[in-house]
Amino acid sequence: MTDLALTEEETAMLDGGRGPGTAMAMRMVVALAGVLGAERLIPVTNAHIDSCLYHGQAGLDFAQRLASLGAAVAVPTTLNVSSLDLMHPGLVRLPPADAVPARALMDAYRALGARPTWTCAPYQSTERPALGEDIAWAESNAIVFANSVLGARTERYGDFIDICAAVTGRVPRAGLHLDQHRVPTLELDCSALSGTMLGEEAVWAALGEVVGRRSGSGVPLLTGIDPAVVDEDRLKALGATAASSGGVALFHVAGVTPEAVAAAGDPAWSGLPAVAVTGAMLRAARDELTAADPAAPLDAVALGTPHFSVREFGKLAAALKGRPAFHPGCTVWINTSREVLAQAREAGLVQPAEERGARIVVDTCTYITPILGPEERTVMTPSGKWAWYAPMNLGVDVVFGTLAECLDSACAGKVVRDERQWN
Repeated sequence: MTDLALTEEETAMLDGGRGPGTAMAMRMVVALAGVLGAERLIPVTNAHIDSCLYHGQAGLDFAQRLASLGAAVAVPTTLNVSSLDLMHPGLVRLPPADAVPARALMDAYRALGARPTWTCAPYQSTERPALGEDIAWAESNAIVFANSVLGARTERYGDFIDICAAVTGRVPRAGLHLDQHRVPTLELDCSALSGTMLGEEAVWAALGEVVGRRSGSGVPLLTGIDPAVVDEDRLKALGATAASSGGVALFHVAGVTPEAVAAAGDPAWSGLPAVAVTGAMLRAARDELTAADPAAPLDAVALGTPHFSVREFGKLAAALKGRPAFHPGCTVWINTSREVLAQAREAGLVQPAEERGARIVVDTCTYITPILGPEERTVMTPSGKWAWYAPMNLGVDVVFGTLAECLDSACAGKVVRDERQWN
Protein backbone atom coordinates (compact mmCIF):
# COMPACT_ATOMS: atom_id res chain seq x y z
CA MET A 1 0.00 0.00 0.00
CA THR A 2 1.29 3.47 -0.91
CA ASP A 3 2.15 5.71 2.03
CA LEU A 4 -0.18 8.68 2.25
CA ALA A 5 1.47 12.02 3.04
CA LEU A 6 -0.88 14.38 4.87
CA THR A 7 -0.43 18.10 5.37
CA GLU A 8 -0.47 19.61 8.84
CA GLU A 9 -4.07 20.71 8.35
CA GLU A 10 -5.14 17.27 7.10
CA THR A 11 -3.43 15.60 10.04
CA ALA A 12 -5.29 17.91 12.39
CA MET A 13 -8.58 16.94 10.76
CA LEU A 14 -7.77 13.25 11.08
CA ASP A 15 -6.68 13.58 14.71
CA GLY A 16 -9.81 15.42 15.78
CA GLY A 17 -8.44 18.93 15.85
CA ARG A 18 -11.36 20.12 13.72
CA GLY A 19 -13.93 18.18 15.73
CA PRO A 20 -15.12 14.55 15.85
CA GLY A 21 -17.41 14.91 12.84
CA THR A 22 -14.60 16.08 10.58
CA ALA A 23 -12.36 13.33 11.97
CA MET A 24 -14.98 10.71 11.09
CA ALA A 25 -15.22 12.06 7.55
CA MET A 26 -11.43 12.26 7.18
CA ARG A 27 -11.04 8.62 8.19
CA MET A 28 -13.28 7.70 5.25
CA VAL A 29 -11.31 9.86 2.81
CA VAL A 30 -7.98 8.45 4.03
CA ALA A 31 -9.31 4.89 3.71
CA LEU A 32 -10.37 5.59 0.12
CA ALA A 33 -6.93 7.03 -0.62
CA GLY A 34 -5.40 3.78 0.57
CA VAL A 35 -7.66 1.74 -1.71
CA LEU A 36 -6.80 3.95 -4.69
CA GLY A 37 -3.08 4.04 -3.92
CA ALA A 38 -3.00 7.82 -3.69
CA GLU A 39 0.15 9.43 -2.30
CA ARG A 40 -1.60 12.58 -1.11
CA LEU A 41 -4.93 14.34 -0.93
CA ILE A 42 -6.00 17.38 -2.93
CA PRO A 43 -8.47 20.14 -2.04
CA VAL A 44 -11.82 20.39 -3.80
CA THR A 45 -13.86 23.54 -4.31
CA ASN A 46 -17.33 22.06 -4.68
CA ALA A 47 -19.37 18.93 -3.87
CA HIS A 48 -22.61 17.32 -5.00
CA ILE A 49 -24.20 14.74 -2.72
CA ASP A 50 -26.09 11.66 -3.92
CA SER A 51 -26.47 10.00 -0.51
CA CYS A 52 -29.45 12.23 0.38
CA LEU A 53 -31.67 9.78 -1.55
CA TYR A 54 -33.16 7.40 1.01
CA HIS A 55 -32.23 3.75 0.47
CA GLY A 56 -32.50 2.52 4.04
CA GLN A 57 -31.71 3.14 7.70
CA ALA A 58 -27.93 2.95 7.26
CA GLY A 59 -27.86 6.09 5.12
CA LEU A 60 -29.92 8.03 7.66
CA ASP A 61 -27.79 6.79 10.57
CA PHE A 62 -24.60 7.91 8.80
CA ALA A 63 -25.83 11.42 8.03
CA GLN A 64 -27.30 11.94 11.48
CA ARG A 65 -24.10 10.67 13.10
CA LEU A 66 -22.03 13.20 11.17
CA ALA A 67 -24.43 15.98 12.13
CA SER A 68 -24.52 14.93 15.80
CA LEU A 69 -20.71 15.07 15.89
CA GLY A 70 -20.77 18.67 14.67
CA ALA A 71 -19.69 18.08 11.07
CA ALA A 72 -20.45 20.71 8.43
CA VAL A 73 -19.57 21.02 4.78
CA ALA A 74 -16.36 22.93 4.11
CA VAL A 75 -17.10 23.77 0.45
CA PRO A 76 -20.24 24.84 -1.43
CA THR A 77 -22.35 21.68 -1.60
CA THR A 78 -25.50 20.85 -3.57
CA LEU A 79 -27.92 17.99 -2.98
CA ASN A 80 -29.10 15.41 -5.48
CA VAL A 81 -32.71 14.29 -5.83
CA SER A 82 -34.40 13.06 -2.67
CA SER A 83 -37.16 10.51 -2.20
CA LEU A 84 -39.90 13.14 -1.78
CA ASP A 85 -41.39 16.11 -3.66
CA LEU A 86 -41.80 18.68 -0.91
CA MET A 87 -43.51 21.19 -3.22
CA HIS A 88 -46.27 18.71 -4.05
CA PRO A 89 -47.10 16.84 -0.82
CA GLY A 90 -48.66 13.44 -1.38
CA LEU A 91 -47.38 13.13 -4.94
CA VAL A 92 -44.88 10.44 -3.93
CA ARG A 93 -46.81 7.43 -2.67
CA LEU A 94 -44.34 6.27 -0.02
CA PRO A 95 -45.73 4.58 3.12
CA PRO A 96 -45.00 6.45 6.36
CA ALA A 97 -42.36 3.84 7.27
CA ASP A 98 -40.30 5.13 4.34
CA ALA A 99 -41.53 8.72 3.98
CA VAL A 100 -40.66 9.73 7.55
CA PRO A 101 -37.00 8.62 7.43
CA ALA A 102 -36.71 9.97 3.88
CA ARG A 103 -37.69 13.42 5.16
CA ALA A 104 -35.35 13.01 8.13
CA LEU A 105 -32.49 12.27 5.73
CA MET A 106 -33.22 15.45 3.78
CA ASP A 107 -33.20 17.40 7.06
CA ALA A 108 -29.90 15.82 8.13
CA TYR A 109 -28.13 16.97 4.98
CA ARG A 110 -29.49 20.46 5.38
CA ALA A 111 -28.18 20.41 8.94
CA LEU A 112 -24.74 19.58 7.53
CA GLY A 113 -24.87 22.86 5.59
CA ALA A 114 -25.66 21.60 2.08
CA ARG A 115 -27.90 23.63 -0.24
CA PRO A 116 -31.35 22.02 -0.66
CA THR A 117 -31.20 22.00 -4.46
CA TRP A 118 -32.64 18.46 -4.79
CA THR A 119 -31.52 18.05 -8.39
CA CYS A 120 -29.52 15.53 -10.40
CA ALA A 121 -28.41 18.37 -12.69
CA PRO A 122 -26.44 20.81 -10.47
CA TYR A 123 -24.64 21.99 -13.60
CA GLN A 124 -27.82 23.84 -14.61
CA SER A 125 -27.25 26.30 -11.77
CA THR A 126 -25.67 29.68 -12.43
CA GLU A 127 -22.89 28.64 -10.02
CA ARG A 128 -20.97 25.75 -11.51
CA PRO A 129 -17.33 24.61 -11.53
CA ALA A 130 -14.88 25.82 -14.15
CA LEU A 131 -12.39 24.11 -16.44
CA GLY A 132 -9.70 22.27 -14.47
CA GLU A 133 -11.40 22.74 -11.10
CA ASP A 134 -11.17 19.72 -8.75
CA ILE A 135 -14.57 18.85 -7.29
CA ALA A 136 -16.27 15.92 -5.53
CA TRP A 137 -19.48 15.10 -7.35
CA ALA A 138 -21.66 12.03 -7.04
CA GLU A 139 -24.58 10.94 -9.33
CA SER A 140 -23.52 9.41 -12.61
CA ASN A 141 -24.93 11.97 -15.05
CA ALA A 142 -23.63 14.87 -12.97
CA ILE A 143 -20.17 13.30 -12.88
CA VAL A 144 -19.96 12.76 -16.63
CA PHE A 145 -21.31 16.24 -17.41
CA ALA A 146 -18.89 17.96 -15.04
CA ASN A 147 -15.89 16.08 -16.41
CA SER A 148 -16.83 16.25 -20.08
CA VAL A 149 -18.82 19.41 -20.75
CA LEU A 150 -17.44 21.69 -18.04
CA GLY A 151 -13.94 20.23 -17.98
CA ALA A 152 -13.96 20.13 -14.17
CA ARG A 153 -12.36 17.10 -12.51
CA THR A 154 -14.15 14.57 -10.35
CA GLU A 155 -13.86 10.87 -9.74
CA ARG A 156 -16.94 8.63 -9.48
CA TYR A 157 -17.85 9.46 -5.89
CA GLY A 158 -20.74 7.58 -4.32
CA ASP A 159 -22.76 7.51 -1.13
CA PHE A 160 -20.97 8.45 2.10
CA ILE A 161 -17.69 9.33 0.40
CA ASP A 162 -19.42 12.29 -1.27
CA ILE A 163 -20.42 13.95 2.01
CA CYS A 164 -17.07 13.08 3.62
CA ALA A 165 -15.30 14.89 0.79
CA ALA A 166 -17.61 17.88 1.29
CA VAL A 167 -16.91 17.98 5.04
CA THR A 168 -13.13 17.68 4.70
CA GLY A 169 -12.76 19.55 1.42
CA ARG A 170 -10.37 16.79 0.35
CA VAL A 171 -10.27 13.82 -2.02
CA PRO A 172 -7.48 11.40 -2.99
CA ARG A 173 -5.20 12.56 -5.78
CA ALA A 174 -6.17 9.73 -8.11
CA GLY A 175 -8.30 8.70 -11.06
CA LEU A 176 -9.87 11.41 -13.18
CA HIS A 177 -8.23 14.16 -11.15
CA LEU A 178 -5.00 13.23 -12.96
CA ASP A 179 -4.08 14.26 -16.52
CA GLN A 180 -3.03 10.79 -17.60
CA HIS A 181 -6.47 9.32 -16.88
CA ARG A 182 -8.29 11.95 -18.96
CA VAL A 183 -6.69 11.04 -22.30
CA PRO A 184 -9.09 9.25 -24.71
CA THR A 185 -8.83 5.49 -25.08
CA LEU A 186 -11.19 4.96 -28.04
CA GLU A 187 -12.36 6.98 -31.06
CA LEU A 188 -16.00 6.81 -32.12
CA ASP A 189 -16.30 8.21 -35.65
CA CYS A 190 -19.75 9.82 -36.01
CA SER A 191 -19.20 11.36 -39.46
CA ALA A 192 -21.86 9.07 -40.98
CA LEU A 193 -24.60 10.65 -38.79
CA SER A 194 -26.51 13.47 -40.46
CA GLY A 195 -27.00 16.86 -38.85
CA THR A 196 -30.74 16.38 -39.16
CA MET A 197 -30.61 13.15 -37.20
CA LEU A 198 -28.44 14.77 -34.53
CA GLY A 199 -31.01 17.53 -34.15
CA GLU A 200 -33.01 15.32 -31.77
CA GLU A 201 -32.04 14.96 -28.09
CA ALA A 202 -33.28 11.35 -28.08
CA VAL A 203 -30.85 10.52 -30.88
CA TRP A 204 -28.04 11.77 -28.63
CA ALA A 205 -29.38 9.50 -25.88
CA ALA A 206 -29.30 6.59 -28.33
CA LEU A 207 -25.76 7.63 -29.23
CA GLY A 208 -24.99 7.50 -25.51
CA GLU A 209 -26.25 3.93 -25.45
CA VAL A 210 -23.77 3.04 -28.20
CA VAL A 211 -20.97 5.01 -26.51
CA GLY A 212 -21.53 3.29 -23.17
CA ARG A 213 -21.65 -0.19 -24.70
CA ARG A 214 -18.51 0.38 -26.77
CA SER A 215 -16.48 2.28 -24.17
CA GLY A 216 -17.23 0.52 -20.90
CA SER A 217 -15.36 2.57 -18.31
CA GLY A 218 -12.93 4.01 -20.88
CA VAL A 219 -12.69 7.57 -22.17
CA PRO A 220 -14.24 7.88 -25.64
CA LEU A 221 -13.44 10.60 -28.17
CA LEU A 222 -16.32 11.34 -30.56
CA THR A 223 -15.21 12.71 -33.92
CA GLY A 224 -17.00 13.82 -37.08
CA ILE A 225 -19.73 15.85 -35.34
CA ASP A 226 -20.50 19.36 -36.58
CA PRO A 227 -20.19 21.69 -33.55
CA ALA A 228 -23.18 23.64 -34.87
CA VAL A 229 -25.57 20.80 -33.94
CA VAL A 230 -24.28 20.49 -30.36
CA ASP A 231 -25.78 22.07 -27.26
CA GLU A 232 -25.59 21.29 -23.56
CA ASP A 233 -28.91 19.41 -23.48
CA ARG A 234 -27.73 17.05 -26.20
CA LEU A 235 -24.44 16.46 -24.43
CA LYS A 236 -26.42 15.89 -21.24
CA ALA A 237 -28.52 13.21 -22.97
CA LEU A 238 -25.40 11.57 -24.38
CA GLY A 239 -23.54 11.48 -21.08
CA ALA A 240 -26.47 10.33 -18.95
CA THR A 241 -27.14 7.32 -21.16
CA ALA A 242 -23.44 6.49 -21.61
CA ALA A 243 -23.08 6.44 -17.83
CA SER A 244 -26.10 4.11 -17.59
CA SER A 245 -25.29 1.65 -20.38
CA GLY A 246 -21.57 1.68 -19.51
CA GLY A 247 -19.30 3.16 -16.88
CA VAL A 248 -18.47 6.35 -18.76
CA ALA A 249 -17.45 9.21 -16.47
CA LEU A 250 -15.70 11.32 -19.12
CA PHE A 251 -16.10 11.71 -22.88
CA HIS A 252 -14.67 14.16 -25.37
CA VAL A 253 -16.22 15.57 -28.54
CA ALA A 254 -13.65 16.83 -31.04
CA GLY A 255 -13.93 20.57 -31.59
CA VAL A 256 -16.60 20.92 -28.90
CA THR A 257 -15.75 19.90 -25.34
CA PRO A 258 -13.06 22.03 -23.67
CA GLU A 259 -10.31 19.47 -23.25
CA ALA A 260 -10.77 18.19 -26.80
CA VAL A 261 -10.46 21.73 -28.13
CA ALA A 262 -7.31 22.34 -26.08
CA ALA A 263 -5.76 19.02 -27.19
CA ALA A 264 -6.30 19.52 -30.93
CA GLY A 265 -3.19 18.18 -32.65
CA ASP A 266 -1.87 16.43 -29.53
CA PRO A 267 -0.29 13.15 -30.70
CA ALA A 268 -1.52 11.39 -27.56
CA TRP A 269 -5.05 11.87 -28.91
CA SER A 270 -4.37 10.25 -32.29
CA GLY A 271 -3.94 6.68 -33.47
CA LEU A 272 -6.69 5.41 -31.16
CA PRO A 273 -8.68 2.22 -31.79
CA ALA A 274 -11.63 3.44 -33.86
CA VAL A 275 -15.26 2.43 -34.31
CA ALA A 276 -17.54 3.88 -36.99
CA VAL A 277 -20.97 4.82 -35.62
CA THR A 278 -23.87 4.44 -38.06
CA GLY A 279 -27.50 5.42 -38.13
CA ALA A 280 -28.39 1.73 -38.02
CA MET A 281 -26.54 1.43 -34.71
CA LEU A 282 -28.60 4.27 -33.24
CA ARG A 283 -31.86 2.76 -34.45
CA ALA A 284 -30.80 -0.55 -32.89
CA ALA A 285 -30.07 1.32 -29.64
CA ARG A 286 -33.54 2.90 -29.78
CA ASP A 287 -35.08 -0.54 -30.14
CA GLU A 288 -32.94 -1.94 -27.33
CA LEU A 289 -34.16 0.85 -25.05
CA THR A 290 -37.76 -0.08 -25.91
CA ALA A 291 -39.08 -2.91 -23.74
CA ALA A 292 -42.80 -2.41 -24.39
CA ASP A 293 -45.04 -3.47 -27.23
CA PRO A 294 -45.41 -0.26 -29.27
CA ALA A 295 -48.95 -1.38 -30.11
CA ALA A 296 -50.01 -1.34 -26.44
CA PRO A 297 -52.10 1.56 -25.09
CA LEU A 298 -49.89 4.37 -23.78
CA ASP A 299 -50.42 5.31 -20.13
CA ALA A 300 -47.79 7.98 -19.52
CA VAL A 301 -44.90 10.01 -20.92
CA ALA A 302 -41.84 10.75 -18.74
CA LEU A 303 -39.71 13.83 -19.50
CA GLY A 304 -36.79 15.30 -17.61
CA THR A 305 -34.33 12.58 -16.64
CA PRO A 306 -31.85 14.17 -16.04
CA HIS A 307 -33.86 17.15 -14.87
CA PHE A 308 -35.35 19.43 -17.53
CA SER A 309 -33.44 22.64 -18.22
CA VAL A 310 -34.88 26.07 -19.01
CA ARG A 311 -33.88 25.53 -22.63
CA GLU A 312 -35.72 22.20 -22.71
CA PHE A 313 -38.86 23.87 -21.37
CA GLY A 314 -38.49 26.33 -24.22
CA LYS A 315 -38.15 23.53 -26.77
CA LEU A 316 -41.18 21.80 -25.26
CA ALA A 317 -43.29 24.97 -25.39
CA ALA A 318 -42.36 25.48 -29.05
CA ALA A 319 -43.14 21.83 -29.88
CA LEU A 320 -46.57 22.09 -28.24
CA LYS A 321 -47.74 24.91 -30.50
CA GLY A 322 -50.65 23.66 -32.58
CA ARG A 323 -50.99 20.44 -30.58
CA PRO A 324 -54.20 19.65 -28.66
CA ALA A 325 -54.50 18.69 -25.00
CA PHE A 326 -52.93 15.42 -23.98
CA HIS A 327 -55.14 12.35 -24.12
CA PRO A 328 -57.01 11.91 -20.81
CA GLY A 329 -55.68 8.36 -20.51
CA CYS A 330 -52.05 9.47 -20.82
CA THR A 331 -50.29 11.48 -18.11
CA VAL A 332 -47.26 13.57 -19.05
CA TRP A 333 -44.78 13.87 -16.18
CA ILE A 334 -41.98 16.45 -16.25
CA ASN A 335 -39.08 16.26 -13.77
CA THR A 336 -37.10 19.40 -13.04
CA SER A 337 -35.44 21.32 -10.22
CA ARG A 338 -36.97 24.08 -8.16
CA GLU A 339 -34.48 26.60 -9.50
CA VAL A 340 -35.17 25.77 -13.15
CA LEU A 341 -38.93 25.59 -12.58
CA ALA A 342 -38.98 29.11 -11.15
CA GLN A 343 -36.97 30.48 -14.07
CA ALA A 344 -39.01 28.66 -16.71
CA ARG A 345 -42.34 29.59 -15.16
CA GLU A 346 -41.34 33.26 -15.00
CA ALA A 347 -40.47 33.06 -18.71
CA GLY A 348 -43.87 31.54 -19.51
CA LEU A 349 -42.35 28.25 -20.69
CA VAL A 350 -44.05 25.87 -18.24
CA GLN A 351 -47.64 26.95 -18.73
CA PRO A 352 -48.16 25.51 -22.27
CA ALA A 353 -47.45 22.01 -20.96
CA GLU A 354 -49.56 22.45 -17.82
CA GLU A 355 -52.47 23.81 -19.85
CA ARG A 356 -52.45 20.55 -21.83
CA GLY A 357 -52.46 18.43 -18.68
CA ALA A 358 -48.77 17.88 -17.87
CA ARG A 359 -47.76 17.39 -14.24
CA ILE A 360 -44.56 18.81 -12.76
CA VAL A 361 -42.30 16.91 -10.35
CA VAL A 362 -39.45 18.52 -8.38
CA ASP A 363 -37.03 17.34 -5.66
CA THR A 364 -37.12 13.74 -6.91
CA CYS A 365 -37.55 11.75 -10.14
CA THR A 366 -40.26 9.50 -11.53
CA TYR A 367 -37.95 6.58 -12.28
CA ILE A 368 -36.85 6.04 -8.66
CA THR A 369 -39.86 6.90 -6.51
CA PRO A 370 -43.51 5.70 -6.64
CA ILE A 371 -45.15 8.64 -8.39
CA LEU A 372 -46.70 6.99 -11.43
CA GLY A 373 -50.08 5.45 -10.66
CA PRO A 374 -50.43 1.66 -10.51
CA GLU A 375 -52.43 1.82 -13.75
CA GLU A 376 -49.57 3.52 -15.62
CA ARG A 377 -47.76 0.47 -16.98
CA THR A 378 -46.63 1.53 -20.47
CA VAL A 379 -44.54 4.70 -20.53
CA MET A 380 -42.83 6.56 -23.37
CA THR A 381 -39.73 8.66 -22.84
CA PRO A 382 -36.96 10.44 -24.79
CA SER A 383 -34.58 9.78 -21.88
CA GLY A 384 -32.10 6.95 -22.25
CA LYS A 385 -31.48 6.99 -18.51
CA TRP A 386 -35.19 6.68 -17.71
CA ALA A 387 -35.50 3.86 -20.25
CA TRP A 388 -32.56 2.07 -18.64
CA TYR A 389 -33.65 2.17 -15.00
CA ALA A 390 -37.45 2.49 -14.83
CA PRO A 391 -38.29 -1.09 -15.91
CA MET A 392 -36.21 -2.51 -13.05
CA ASN A 393 -37.11 0.15 -10.48
CA LEU A 394 -40.83 0.46 -11.22
CA GLY A 395 -41.74 -2.67 -13.19
CA VAL A 396 -43.07 -0.60 -16.11
CA ASP A 397 -42.73 -1.22 -19.85
CA VAL A 398 -40.91 1.53 -21.74
CA VAL A 399 -41.06 2.88 -25.28
CA PHE A 400 -38.10 5.07 -26.21
CA GLY A 401 -38.57 7.84 -28.77
CA THR A 402 -37.94 11.46 -29.67
CA LEU A 403 -39.69 14.36 -27.95
CA ALA A 404 -41.90 14.87 -31.01
CA GLU A 405 -42.86 11.19 -31.01
CA CYS A 406 -43.61 11.37 -27.28
CA LEU A 407 -45.85 14.42 -27.68
CA ASP A 408 -47.69 12.97 -30.68
CA SER A 409 -48.21 9.79 -28.66
CA ALA A 410 -49.39 11.66 -25.57
CA CYS A 411 -52.02 13.44 -27.64
CA ALA A 412 -53.15 10.24 -29.38
CA GLY A 413 -53.10 8.02 -26.28
CA LYS A 414 -51.08 5.45 -28.17
CA VAL A 415 -47.54 5.10 -29.47
CA VAL A 416 -46.94 7.11 -32.65
CA ARG A 417 -43.67 6.56 -34.50
CA ASP A 418 -42.04 8.80 -37.10
CA GLU A 419 -39.23 6.83 -38.71
CA ARG A 420 -38.09 9.94 -40.57
CA GLN A 421 -36.60 11.19 -37.30
CA TRP A 422 -34.39 8.11 -37.13
CA ASN A 423 -33.07 8.21 -40.70
